[in-house]
Amino acid sequence: MARAAESAAVQALRNVMQRVQQASERANRPISQLQVRVVAVSKTKPVAMVQEVYDAGHRHFGENYVQEIIDKAPQMPEDVKWHFIGHLQSNKAKALVSGVPNLYMVEGVDSQKVANFLDRAVSGLGRQPLKVLVQVNTSGEESKSGVEPSECLELAKHVKRECPNLHFSGLMTIGMLDYTSTPENFKALTSCREVVCKGLDIPVEECELSMGMSGDFELAIEMGSTNVRVGSTIFGAREYPAKK
Repeated sequence: MARAAESAAVQALRNVMQRVQQASERANRPISQLQVRVVAVSKTKPVAMVQEVYDAGHRHFGENYVQEIIDKAPQMPEDVKWHFIGHLQSNKAKALVSGVPNLYMVEGVDSQKVANFLDRAVSGLGRQPLKVLVQVNTSGEESKSGVEPSECLELAKHVKRECPNLHFSGLMTIGMLDYTSTPENFKALTSCREVVCKGLDIPVEECELSMGMSGDFELAIEMGSTNVRVGSTIFGAREYPAKK
């Protein structure tokens, strides 16, 4: 049964990659921008299933919880490029960075405090600067982390100028409560990128947009996303332990 589930995940991955390519072509992107990174979010899924997708050639995987990514990373090959997605508590920054040597990116720096703690954690290990995305709350929901759109430039400046062990790589947003976004959310993040690129005097190509998940990644790509985070569409519905 497990083998069948793993095979289904690989088949689903291939389907997602095909849909990503088609969405990129519909958007009439330049050839240089056709490549959209797909982060396979394996939250609550067993390492065996993640390994199956890895064996199919995929390398970018994401997790939402520090303990889960710390548990999984040592069990997977070292060339996996791990993404931590969403709100990171500042007091867990050191555990995350030290526990996942091949951490590729933190998608969700939402305060100067978190940026400072990450910067110190990376400095203490002497590794290459860590790629980070500033998380923006484009939906205005109190339940969502992220800075207000009007504050994204200030935080991006802090990361770029005050955190030498971090590499500001762009912006990210999480969708509405049902994990789908409206075009307005995506437009808001695109507008934030224009402001940030002008304020930091960097080309648009150097500022990624991480937006779009299982329910809306095609729309996100058509609206400029360079990084999509796809979980349940690849791995199936998440499996949370029953509450006692």
